[in-house]
Amino acid sequence: MSDTAPAFEAKITAPGDLAERIALLPRPLVFTNGCFDILHRGHVTYLAQARALGASLMVAVNSDASVKRLGKGDDRPVNPLADRMALLASLECVSLVTWFDEDTPLQRILDCRPDVLVKGGDWPVEKIVGYREVTDWSGSVHSLPFIHERSTTALMDKIRRL
Repeated sequence: MSDTAPAFEAKITAPGDLAERIALLPRPLVFTNGCFDILHRGHVTYLAQARALGASLMVAVNSDASVKRLGKGDDRPVNPLADRMALLASLECVSLVTWFDEDTPLQRILDCRPDVLVKGGDWPVEKIVGYREVTDWSGSVHSLPFIHERSTTALMDKIRRL
């Protein structure tokens, strides 16, 4: 077996390298973010739908510390940042993956200047972080309805009951 990392890992980029990497992606660029702690069908369906809104999909992932501050539970995240990013990068619909340590992804949105900003259906469009900024530069913002009602929180609750 080779020590060479799988090709998909090249999709993971540090925030400081975003400008260079984003410049290589075809536009329109779609941006989304989240914890993606335990990847499930709801996540992958949502990500495929997001990608369909443009030519490239940028995913910004909450750091472990950022997830902890969201108050999702003392045992969250279940999977460390590096693992969560690797799983996302392995998806065909995802073009690039980075992270953020802040409470919101606003700085990554400003770094990327996406044409399309997307969140899941539990977010009213006007409440999506980056809404004002993206619409100010004539981009569009979407809240995609959930097709598969799944959540990491529900999965964790189920596991705890076992």
